Amino acid sequence: MKMDVVGFGALNVDRLYRVKRIVGAGEESFITHYDETPGGSAANTIVGLARLGIKVGYIGKVANDKEGEIQLKSLRKEKIDITNLIISEEGRSGTVIGFVDENGERALYVNPGVNDTIKFEEIDKAYVRNTEFLHLTSFVGEKPFKVQKKIVKTLSEVKLSFDPGELYMRKDFTALKPIIKKSYVLFPNERELKILTGKDFETGSKILLKSGARFVAVKLGKKGCYVTDGREKYLIDAYNVKVVDTTGAGDAYCAGFLYGLVTGKDLYTCGRLGNFIASRKIQKKGSREGLPTCSALRET
Repeated sequence: MKMDVVGFGALNVDRLYRVKRIVGAGEESFITHYDETPGGSAANTIVGLARLGIKVGYIGKVANDKEGEIQLKSLRKEKIDITNLIISEEGRSGTVIGFVDENGERALYVNPGVNDTIKFEEIDKAYVRNTEFLHLTSFVGEKPFKVQKKIVKTLSEVKLSFDPGELYMRKDFTALKPIIKKSYVLFPNERELKILTGKDFETGSKILLKSGARFVAVKLGKKGCYVTDGREKYLIDAYNVKVVDTTGAGDAYCAGFLYGLVTGKDLYTCGRLGNFIASRKIQKKGSREGLPTCSALRET
């Protein structure tokens, strides 16, 4: 069965601490709540798409441990195809320690584990080719980044979706160029785009388009999003909702935008769908709890 979207990125169990405030060096605060939930940027997006009725699969790596079982159980529950998920008998699964303050802002620390041991030879290339979109997100280590670039080289008919995150946007532009060049849609946030290009989001988007991307969707947080293909451009307001937790908001945005692309929506509608799915997520704690089903789309 051909997939609509296959995700390829790190899988991490999120250990999220609700705190009074996020402190700097030498300061103190206190913890008000603790949650342990499955996460990973690409996985969060794929879960969002699965709940919207899109046919999805996943490529990634976990260890044969408690955290790995948490991931497997969650992905199976969401009816995501995991026939190409790699389970390592050695090492530990990836984890993230996160701190979320009363305003929903966050600080994250990644412990990558076996995410950073994934090999090109472990991936079924026929599976990668049997999807409309391949959605890439970041790994911590250089080895899996090189694997992703090698996979991208093999793509011809598959449309590439790329949510680089700050880890990748801090790399040299030349290192990212092979992926940017083949990207059908790129999902930086405003800060990440500034880090990579040194420019504001409009000028930075033009640079990415000139480098080969077909669409650029810039996540602007409470300001909404900016979407462009070089001919059309829209600054789309965010939905006005109460923010509980911004963890996974960008991933939720990608799910909404990709849902729009898969179902043949225009650029403006894709951006609005991204904003809507993100707005539903940020009203709940955790990276996936607020991700809606298709029935919620009537509210857009």
